[in-house]
Amino acid sequence: MKRIAVIGAGPMGLAAAYQLARDGHRPVLFEADDRIGGMAATFDFGGIQLERYYHFHCMSDADFLAILDELGLADRMRWTETKMAYWYKDRLQLWGNPVALFTFKGLDFISKFRYGLMALSCTHRDDWRPLDHVEATGWLKRWVGPRAYDMLWRPLLEYKFYGYAGNLSAAWIWTRIRRIGRSRYDLMREKLGYLEGGSQALLDAMRADIEAHGGEVRLSSPVERVVIDDGKVRGVETGGRFDSFDTVISTVPMPYVPAMIPGLPADVLGKFEKLRNIAVVCVAAKLRKPVTGCFWLNTSDPDMDIPGLIEYTGLRPMRDHIVYAPFYLPGEHPKHADPDEVFVEKVRRYTKRINTELTDEDFVDFAVHRYRFAQPICTPGYLEELPPVRLPVEGLWVADTSYYYPEDRGLSESVGFGRRIAKEATA
Repeated sequence: MKRIAVIGAGPMGLAAAYQLARDGHRPVLFEADDRIGGMAATFDFGGIQLERYYHFHCMSDADFLAILDELGLADRMRWTETKMAYWYKDRLQLWGNPVALFTFKGLDFISKFRYGLMALSCTHRDDWRPLDHVEATGWLKRWVGPRAYDMLWRPLLEYKFYGYAGNLSAAWIWTRIRRIGRSRYDLMREKLGYLEGGSQALLDAMRADIEAHGGEVRLSSPVERVVIDDGKVRGVETGGRFDSFDTVISTVPMPYVPAMIPGLPADVLGKFEKLRNIAVVCVAAKLRKPVTGCFWLNTSDPDMDIPGLIEYTGLRPMRDHIVYAPFYLPGEHPKHADPDEVFVEKVRRYTKRINTELTDEDFVDFAVHRYRFAQPICTPGYLEELPPVRLPVEGLWVADTSYYYPEDRGLSESVGFGRRIAKEATA
């Protein structure tokens, strides 16, 4: 039996270890944090167990739904009719269905018609490869026209990617439109899901299953170095201790790889070093009143430097009203170094502007979390820029959420990809 190490106990690493353990191996899962989950990990928000970064589920999330069934959690899945809106020119306008599109204030009829055609085309398209080498902003303008692009898309992209917004993959944009478009009751109603107990219920169940099948989870155990000798993996070093392994599967963000695996060939290290990611400062706010009642609010406002607000209780009912405000920033941007209170005050100001009935007394609590490598910058032809998952070192496999391209970095993609790596690494 091979000795297998999995680095990173986010959803992908947990899924890889889960599959390995179920297949009769005894993986050891190393996690630098004091908890499992990565971006899906929870924290105590004044008595509420809440994810540090929001997640939701679509009806097309096949890998997520499959593992729920295997773990006996399928009956805890809840589907909710959700609403989406735009904040544009000091007006809250519903979004996400044909009626909302054609009654939207500020768009001319031709732009609305073109936008509807694009959404319909994306929802029914299955093959992303023709869009792989297409740049997204030009593609969007050709579909919806410059006016609709400037009004609805440009602020979203620029407040998520800043200077990188002009060189994104159209395939990456397309998958986001399609995923939501295919998660609907019907043409007029959107349906999204949440798991009772949140993502933590799945994370805990995977960990318990790993341990029940003989695997091991080591928290607060950052891997300092993957040891390579004579073209083969020999093991890992953590906390000054060396553990021998025949196979190592790394699922941590790829920018960590050059320092963690310095023995890689120079051309492979060069590929890792070229990859770019956007950071996020995510503010969670607890309020006594709802802000809009919608789950997803896109913002197109020059005075709001965020792409939108996620009113989580528009999806999952809770005793308090929870709003997430993600500030996506390049890690090198000066704003990224701003203290937490700067971001908190922005959220307070933005939400009071959107809902003028809110007062300072309606804000119960805030929490701020930061993640340096939150979103890969997916340029045209992105997969060609990535190193192979199976590296040219015997027994070494490396991947992170970048490899889901053109899909988003969701739980379902993490689960599916982690399980596939486990199978391939032991084939």
